[in-house]
Amino acid sequence: MLACLNFGILIAASMLFTGSYVKSVSPAALERTMGQRAYERCGQYRLIASVFMTVAAANYMVYYWYPLPVPLPRTFPWGWTVSALIALVIAVPSGYLMYRGIRDAGAETMEPKKEHEMYGGIYTKIRHPQALGEFPLWWAMAFLANSPFLVLFSCVYVPVWYYLCRAEERDLLLRYGEAYEAYCQRVGFWLPKRPGKEEQ
Repeated sequence: MLACLNFGILIAASMLFTGSYVKSVSPAALERTMGQRAYERCGQYRLIASVFMTVAAANYMVYYWYPLPVPLPRTFPWGWTVSALIALVIAVPSGYLMYRGIRDAGAETMEPKKEHEMYGGIYTKIRHPQALGEFPLWWAMAFLANSPFLVLFSCVYVPVWYYLCRAEERDLLLRYGEAYEAYCQRVGFWLPKRPGKEEQ
């Protein structure tokens, strides 16, 4: 009963996070209907999205004690220490990418602002370093929970983050126009581009 409740909350929190985040990265579109207040509203959506993501992360940890009755081993065949080391190997580079993305985006990470200029730093190499750092952390948490099921379930977040990044780019095209289009041609989505390679 508790296992099903925890997993149900995880699914609901993930869906609510996705919906709130999509709204949070659409200030230019929202500005067309509500004016300058759209940026403040999107900051509120971003905060709400963060709350739901935190809830989903907590559900991962609770899953350790209340796993679903699925036809998979409850834990990996090795000890928890090995799983924790795998989690660390995933978390260190992912955390670094998130840190660089947050640092170089500045206040825009949580508070979209109309006057904000396009980012520099790591954003000159890849367009979505925060997303690239964030979705692997679900695998890190799954390994911390020592759960084969959660490791498989975490694959769901790859298309979710891809969708979120594409939603953000649609709005950035509205905000920055041809400058952002040229930026997309020059800079890779999740991986750096080879010199001379154009975005398809």
